[in-house]
Amino acid sequence: MSDIELIKIILSGDKNTFAVLVEKYQQMVFRVCRGFVVYKEDADDLMQETFIKAFRALDTFNQQAAFSTWIYRITLNTCLNYKRKNERNRFFLRINMSEVRDVKKSGSSMSQGIRQADQQLIDDQNSMKIKQAIGRLPEKQQTAFLLSKYEEMPQQEIALVMNLSLGAVEQLLFRARENLRKQLTDYYKQNFMQP
Repeated sequence: MSDIELIKIILSGDKNTFAVLVEKYQQMVFRVCRGFVVYKEDADDLMQETFIKAFRALDTFNQQAAFSTWIYRITLNTCLNYKRKNERNRFFLRINMSEVRDVKKSGSSMSQGIRQADQQLIDDQNSMKIKQAIGRLPEKQQTAFLLSKYEEMPQQEIALVMNLSLGAVEQLLFRARENLRKQLTDYYKQNFMQP
């Protein structure tokens, strides 16, 4: 059954059919959300919020674009709004919680536990640094980059989702890569190069 047929059934009163759309698109929505946040729990919350918004606005879906494009837009707007409002407060709270979990994970072998904790801390720090670098990109660059790299979306589709020309998307991706290269090169030089 097509997305349009499912939407007609939902709008005619069978609200339970929305679960079929959720199942079809939840992985895609989650991947986009995960690209905007550091923690899986936040991505889960954003995914749920996206589907709630989509359900409430389903009667406004005008079928001029594919449902996937429409849900991408809702996802991106939800993630960008979250980022603007909450990122700083949650970042510091999660760091403290992560440190507590790392201490509890140290096993019976103290030296092995310390090595594992050190490696996990380095891995987490590198992952967080990449997420932070992506998070510092201007919104349009960040959106284009995440759709391109995390969703492996073709540039033409990114242009459709972002309502931009193909040339504008190409420029955003170029600038995003350059900004990330500069940020991460500086980080690498400061933390891993011998003086």
